[in-house]
Amino acid sequence: MARYAKKLPQLDGGRFLTYVGMETDLLFTEGVDLPGFATYPFLETEKGRALLKQYIQNLIEVARKFDLGVILESHTWVANRDRGAAIGYTPATLKDRNIQSIEFLVAAREAFGDLPTLISANVGPRADAYAPSEQMSADQAEEYHSEQIGILAKTEADLISGYTMAYPEEAIGMVQAAQKHKVPIVIAFTVETDGSLPTGLSLGDAIEAVDQSTDGYASYFMINCAHPDHFGQILSNAPWMNRLKGIVANASRCSHEELDESEVLDDGHPEELGQQLANIHRMYPNINILGGCCGTDMRHLACIAKSLRTVNVG
Repeated sequence: MARYAKKLPQLDGGRFLTYVGMETDLLFTEGVDLPGFATYPFLETEKGRALLKQYIQNLIEVARKFDLGVILESHTWVANRDRGAAIGYTPATLKDRNIQSIEFLVAAREAFGDLPTLISANVGPRADAYAPSEQMSADQAEEYHSEQIGILAKTEADLISGYTMAYPEEAIGMVQAAQKHKVPIVIAFTVETDGSLPTGLSLGDAIEAVDQSTDGYASYFMINCAHPDHFGQILSNAPWMNRLKGIVANASRCSHEELDESEVLDDGHPEELGQQLANIHRMYPNINILGGCCGTDMRHLACIAKSLRTVNVG
């Protein structure tokens, strides 16, 4: 199982910080318009690139201060054919933006990265992650996501990360696409307030379904876009937990539906979030990739990093 884990040796034994909460920070804190929730258009202007660079620099500085590694996520979560077309992007331009995003992170790593740093090519779901009314089969998902994954596989990205997966068939298709293009891949499932996927399936069953269908090809699994209170009760010593390596948490305890309808940002309690994630790492040392999703900013990342420093798992 996990045959590609050997290609990510930097992740063994260390602690890593990552961040995918920039969109909500831009929308609610900075008042920036984000058509389609996409950040890759920022790559098109000098001002936009400077903004993206600042987020990266801030993340790296937090990780450096607390002696952590860092995983840099590309700005390509919704840079797939359907979601790009919805905001006027052609497949040719999307290809350019996917490549440009990885090149941007490579340059940033060279400029700031004097600590363990991996570049993750972020790939999102075809449709709404939180209300997957039209679900693809695994084969359909493989065909669809092969376009973007095939482009990213030819870049200097260290891995593909499929974020906010809501049902296993789409995740299986992503992993099959990564197999075809011979690139490591990580799958991050999102869960609702009861710890189950939006489809009602348990996280453990979803992870086992992906592994069984792909011969354990995924390097590891994560949870993202949920608050620790939503999934704390499902964490256990079950075998599937050995495949769970990361948690990228929301600041808010609200459900996805409540967050979608909210007109104000719920940024939760940064110190509490940091302590909760550190406690999870203390109980389950294999979960060593931690970070912030919706509603988080560098205050939350700093609190997560500071709390992690107090954890002794050796």
